[in-house]
Amino acid sequence: MEIPKVPENFYRVSVKALVLDDCDRFLLVREDNGWWELPGGGLDFGESPRQGINREIWEEMKLKTTYVADKPAYFFTVKNHKEVFIANVVYETKLAHLDFVPSPECVGIRFFSARQVLNGDKMYPNVRAFASIFESQPFR
Repeated sequence: MEIPKVPENFYRVSVKALVLDDCDRFLLVREDNGWWELPGGGLDFGESPRQGINREIWEEMKLKTTYVADKPAYFFTVKNHKEVFIANVVYETKLAHLDFVPSPECVGIRFFSARQVLNGDKMYPNVRAFASIFESQPFR
């Protein structure tokens, strides 16, 4: 299948996994540059959001998902650290376990509260934007 060229003025769609612990903190992954990010990434052409999350979780952490919600829990747009507009679509996701295999996209994982993100260092703009939304509109 040939992938069409997408004009520069379009949003990039990024599917993100909302993995919660028992304290309603959400999982972030630390990249090899030290910055924290939500698990997930860019949706490939022709891919469903569920397929994209499964692929990204596997590529980043070598983990398998046991559940990805049918509908998104959150949707927001933000200009990322590269000045590109990203549409972030966040789906509740459950993982089989947290015994990840490190990669450049994931050298560490940790659960954060929204307040910890908003007061923390080395958080990508979308993570801060998500934390602000999550704090004002909790998932549960």
